[in-house]
Amino acid sequence: QVHLVESGGGLVQTGGSLRLSCEASGGTFSLWVMGWFRQVPGKEREFVATISRSGGSTYYADSVKGRSTISRDNAKRTVTLQIDSLKSEDTAVYLCAARRSYGSGWPYLEGSEYDSWGQGAQVTVSS
Repeated sequence: QVHLVESGGGLVQTGGSLRLSCEASGGTFSLWVMGWFRQVPGKEREFVATISRSGGSTYYADSVKGRSTISRDNAKRTVTLQIDSLKSEDTAVYLCAARRSYGSGWPYLEGSEYDSWGQGAQVTVSS
């Protein structure tokens, strides 16, 4: 059974940086496409970033492109998301997701394309 656990959330000042980590257990991590999404109460879940199995390909939402980096360490079974120059609109619950099935639709931007989810980490950006 796949289990994803996010860490690194918290309260951050506007303009600061945040580093979120997701540790996976169960299954073969190196075979999964990994993604980060975020959700604000009352709004649709929003794609943030995704990374391929090897880590060689990444894709970002326009809202974080240029100030965000997704990376993975297959040996440590972790995926990390760093966001710099934080804005108040980055406030959300950030969710780690795994796509274990194979396909040809890279990049995978829809939540329905992922089959395992963490419980989320709250990020609050405040001035």
